[in-house]
Amino acid sequence: MKLVVGLGNPGPRYRHTRHNAGFRVLDAVAARVGAGPAESRFAGRYAEVSVAGERVGLLAPATFMNRSGEAIALALAALPIADPGADLLVVFDDADLPLGRLRLRARGSSGGHNGLADVLARLATEAVPRLRFGIGRPVEPRDTVDFVLEPFAPAEELLLAEALPRAADAVACFVAEGSAVAMNRFNGPWPMDPPS
Repeated sequence: MKLVVGLGNPGPRYRHTRHNAGFRVLDAVAARVGAGPAESRFAGRYAEVSVAGERVGLLAPATFMNRSGEAIALALAALPIADPGADLLVVFDDADLPLGRLRLRARGSSGGHNGLADVLARLATEAVPRLRFGIGRPVEPRDTVDFVLEPFAPAEELLLAEALPRAADAVACFVAEGSAVAMNRFNGPWPMDPPS
């Protein structure tokens, strides 16, 4: 079994913000396999689906992302996850990447992301595979918190509609073939990048 966790902030106020890109990727995966959200015993939305013949739990914690490590630790303790370093994928927003760009990593520091920092601290390891989903960069210098808590502009929503299925493909590849194959396949140039 695998566990895919989207980081975000719960509640209607945050639903369409950049900060909830992790939740939106989970929704894209669930839509791809025809699953709907359900309440969870792990404090949040949880659904079990089949992706590439593998049983996969999709978890969107009901806590703010900087406290999501506890829900993930509860899920890992209750589910038959053999190796979190291979069977757990954390999906989150990244303001250092252009909108829709993906970056998969098998391990590493939080890179300053407070949600991932809480997960790594709670699990006491940096060996946690993660999918960074680019939410765009601010055009002008500004506070990062203000930027990530803004909704996407209508033109950006169109780009998201193209990017989210690719993110769902990256999750499916991680599930079926592991992080090394997924990194090789999805860390290259984003198809919407201009030619160099």
